[in-house]
This record gives sequence, C-alpha cells and structure tokens, in this order.
Amino acid sequence: MGMKVAKIGALLGVATLALAACSSGSDSTSADTAAGGDAVANQFDLSGIPVAVGSKDFDEQLILGQMMVQAFQASGADVTDKVNLGGTAVARQALQAGEIDVYMEYNGTGWTVHLGQEDPSFDSNELTQSVREKDLTDNSIVWVGQSPFNNTYGFASSPAVTEANGGPFTLQTMMEYVRDTPDAVVCMESEFPTRPDGLILTETATGITLPEGQQSILDTGVIYTETAADNCTFGEVFTTDGRIPALNLTLVEDPGVNILYNVSATFNKETYDKAPEAFDGIINAVLAPLTNQKMAELNAQVSAEGQEPSAVAKAYLVDQGIIAG
Repeated sequence: MGMKVAKIGALLGVATLALAACSSGSDSTSADTAAGGDAVANQFDLSGIPVAVGSKDFDEQLILGQMMVQAFQASGADVTDKVNLGGTAVARQALQAGEIDVYMEYNGTGWTVHLGQEDPSFDSNELTQSVREKDLTDNSIVWVGQSPFNNTYGFASSPAVTEANGGPFTLQTMMEYVRDTPDAVVCMESEFPTRPDGLILTETATGITLPEGQQSILDTGVIYTETAADNCTFGEVFTTDGRIPALNLTLVEDPGVNILYNVSATFNKETYDKAPEAFDGIINAVLAPLTNQKMAELNAQVSAEGQEPSAVAKAYLVDQGIIAG
C-alpha cells in the first residue's frame, strides 16, 4: 500500500528480521527474542537525534504514530510525541513547517492531495515510488517503507438496508438505491465530499451525483455508530477499520474505483538524513507485518474494545520483536 530510499544491504537485513517476527508461530518467541536484546530497535542507534512524531486524528493513525514514538525511543532518539494533530492538511502542514519530523501518510493521498496529480496508478508499488520521487524533488519529503495493508476509502451499508437488499451492495447499486430513494442518507466526514480522491470518484464511476440534501456530514467515529443504528443508510468508512465487523456493518463492494492507500512514513529530509539506515530499518520492520487483517485487528482493539492506542502499539511492537517487553 528497488522501492526503498535506503541501502540495499540494510533493508535486506531488516526484511529478514521482520519476516522472522511475522512468521513466528508463538507469541512468546518474539517476546523472548526482544527480551534477549535482539529487538530490531536495538540494532539501530538514534541516540541524541531529536524526532517530533505526529499523526492524523483517527484510530489507525494514533496507533501508527505511537508505534513510531516507542520504536524511536527504544533506539535512543529524543522523541517529542505530537501524535493526534488533526486532519490531513494539519499533519502535512506541520511536517512542511518543521513542527514535526515525521508522520505516516498514504500513497493515494500523497499523489492526489499533496502533489495535485491525477490518474494514480492502481499498482501499490508503482504509486508509492511515483509519490516518493516527486515529493522528494518538489518538497524535500522522504517516503520510507510501504505497508502491505491498503486502507482505502469505502462505504458500508446499515444492517437494515443490507438485509432488505439481500446482501452487499456494489458502488453502482448503492448509488442507484440513493438516487431512487429520496430519504436515503449517505453519511461522510467533512473533507470527503471535496477531496479529489473522495466522493467525486464514486460519482464519476457510477454516473450518478449524490444530492447535497442526501449528504450528512459527521465526525469520523460517529459515522460507524450511526450507520449501525440505521440512521445513515450508507456511511463512508476506512476499509481496515475494526468497527466494521464489530458493528455488523457490510462493506459496499468496490470494483476498483477508489484509490490505493498504502501507508509510508513521511520524513522531512533534514531529519531523515541524520540516520537514514536506522530510520529505514525501523520503519520497514514496523510496516512489514501490517496486512489488512492485522491492521483491522489493531484498529478494533482501540475503536471497538476501548484500549489505548499507545498500549496497542506497544503490544504489537513487543510481539513482533521490534522493542523489548
């Protein structure tokens, strides 16, 4: 969601560590490895390097931000925790202004929103590489790593309307239903209707415009609960969000309309250049095991079970042998 801005030898070593952690059949194996001093973070030295870590303001971003905070601290960095800054624009502006040194960003967002480009690739590797090259050239922003998970935008249907439909909608049948049902409501977060990678893609693909009178703008978290309560006919969601299965929501089937959103760590170049091999190694170890299923599980621990993002992040890092327990 050659591709790395790093030395090949360092990355091969990190990939081996990450794959070993991911493939372990026993939770205790990773923990024992970390306790024995072989944690990934112990292989890199960030001593004396100040790193301000930011994030956007939803659960997945809080977890990812805390993973970086704790992994960098374990490697000796002088970390300032600025996780939970706000929306996309706030986090990006903070990075460009030097108020933070790094936050996790999505390749689709980088291409369409930050770089203002059109026609993104639907190959995750190609898209990330294109963003990486252009953002470095244009803005001195370094993109490091790439998650396996793709947290793209999507829609979920309420339990009642899903049952009445006899199963999942497609984007086309969803928009046809809204067009033909005047009291149907589509709930969305504030930036989705105007983003170039947002509602416009669904409207263009289906040939149906969503009337403003059938749009309801809600906070991100509220969309899930209101859709589950049948107060929203459809809700805009992130497809790796753990509340989708927890609240018995059904994803609307996407034939490939929505842009890819694999995550990478985005650094200002000045900070990255202080320890490129260390930053590459830590970030790749953090991201390598994060499949769609794993990220959804972590998200559910926060959004559905009420655990703290910092605790979820720590448990993951210890389990994967990235930091010591």
